[in-house]
Amino acid sequence: MFRNIIWDVDGTLFDTYPPIARAFQAALNDLGENVSLKWIEGLARKSLGHCVSTLADKYQLNEENIVQEFKKHYSCTQPEENPPFPGVITICQYICANGGKNAIVTHRGREGTAQLLAANNMAAYFVGCLTRDDGYPRKPDPAVFEAILKAHHLKREETITVGDREIDILAGQAAGVATCFFGPETETIDADLVISDFRDLHRFLVSENS
Repeated sequence: MFRNIIWDVDGTLFDTYPPIARAFQAALNDLGENVSLKWIEGLARKSLGHCVSTLADKYQLNEENIVQEFKKHYSCTQPEENPPFPGVITICQYICANGGKNAIVTHRGREGTAQLLAANNMAAYFVGCLTRDDGYPRKPDPAVFEAILKAHHLKREETITVGDREIDILAGQAAGVATCFFGPETETIDADLVISDFRDLHRFLVSENS
């Protein structure tokens, strides 16, 4: 039985990569380059640091300049432009209704995470949130997972983590919880469950808990 979920934020709870990619594209335009939005989004899905370093290397730009211009454009993004993926709220409600707990582990900052939750009336579904501001080593290090498990008394055997990157899966595995990868099926991801539609996770949880 899976009573608890540890969620990632960007690309998992919320569809944040399109506005992130648009902000990077606008930043590159300001720096004199015209870059494919689709390519930028692919880079950002790996990590924002990877995106910055790749763009800087390809176009011989200063990384700090890219970051500065990106922040300028992304700061204008409204939380409403980062909607939850279809089916996410239904799963959060299901977990709460069955006496379980939703928690968040993310590389996003605390303020930005809180804004996304508030904009979508989702804050009440979560018992806790650990972000980059809490100072834990970045995933795939499992320390932050260990901390959230302990803080909210989540039993490992009753907990599954959901993320859209391999680091989410590796961190969950190292912490001894079940794992669900959200995204295109790939041979390189060794998760307990791979989904591209959150309705599949909902059906899985109902089946496991029945």
